[in-house]
Amino acid sequence: MKRSIFYAIVFFFTLNFACAQSLPEVTLDQAWKDKIRSLAPEKATFPAKKKNVLVFSLHTGFKHWVIPHTEEMIKILGEKSGAFTVTGSKDISEFEAKNLKKYDAVILNNTCSIGDHRNLFWDKLKENTAVDSATNMKKALELEANLLSYVEKGGGLLVLHGGVTTLNNSWDFSRLLGASFDYHPVQQAFQVRLEDATHPLVQAFPAEGFNHVDEPYFYKNAYAELDFKPLLYFNNSEIKSQRKGQELTEGKTYVAWIRPEGKGKVMYASPSHNAQSFENPQLLRFFLDGMQYVAGDVECDETPLKK
Repeated sequence: MKRSIFYAIVFFFTLNFACAQSLPEVTLDQAWKDKIRSLAPEKATFPAKKKNVLVFSLHTGFKHWVIPHTEEMIKILGEKSGAFTVTGSKDISEFEAKNLKKYDAVILNNTCSIGDHRNLFWDKLKENTAVDSATNMKKALELEANLLSYVEKGGGLLVLHGGVTTLNNSWDFSRLLGASFDYHPVQQAFQVRLEDATHPLVQAFPAEGFNHVDEPYFYKNAYAELDFKPLLYFNNSEIKSQRKGQELTEGKTYVAWIRPEGKGKVMYASPSHNAQSFENPQLLRFFLDGMQYVAGDVECDETPLKK
C-alpha cells in the first residue's frame, strides 16, 4: 500500500511538471527495452497469421526524440506477440510499388515533413541537386500515389503522432488518413476518453479512459469531414494554452480513429511525443491491437461520423 501511494505521488508531480514543459528524453538502452518488453502483451488479442510490417522512421522536419523508441516499441510488440515481423527503414525507396508489396502494413513513425510543400518525399528527393525540381516533384507525387494505391488495394496504414504531417498539404493524403495537422499547444496532462467503450480496439483501457502527458493535437483539412470511426478523444475545454483567437471551449477533438479505404485499413493515433507513454501497458496493448486492425485481423465497426 505504501509503495502504491508513493507511485501515485510521483505520478501526480510528474503530470503537473508536464503541464509546464516537455518530459525529459529517455535513454534508449537495454534497460529501457527490457522494461517495455516486460510490459508488452504476451500474445495478440485477435487471431492472426504472422504478417510483415514496415516501420518507416524518416523525418525531414521536426525531430521527435521518441522516434527510435517508437520503432523499438513496435518491434518488441511484434516479436513478443509473435504476430508480426517488423522491418525498420528510413529509405524512401520502400514506397516504390514493388517494395510496398512486401508488407501487409506500413507504420509512419513521426515522419514529419518541412518547408514549402510539407511533403516528406519531396524533402528527401530535393537533396539530390543533380536532378531538376520538376523531376523530383514528379517522383514525390509518384511515391505518394504508390502509398494511396497500396492501401486501396488492401494494404494497412498506421500513422503515429507526427506522422500526420508526412504529406501535410496533400488533400489526397489528408482524406486517406482523415486529417492534416494544424497545431498543438504545450505539452500537458489531459484525460483521454473512450468514444465507445464497447469497441474492440479500446478494450485495453478502463471505461473512464486514462490520463496522458502529450501534445494535444488539433487538425485541419479532411478532419472537418469526420470521415472516420473515432476511438479516443479529449474534451476541448480541458486543454490549456490553445491558439489565441481559436480557443475551443466546447466539444471534443479526436486522439485516435480508424477508417477503411478500398480494400485497406487506416488508423491514426496521436500518442505519443514521449517514450514515457510506452510504460503504460494499456497503450502497448492498444498499439498491438491497432497493428492487427490495419493488417486485416480485426472485424469491427468502422462507421464514420460523417452523415
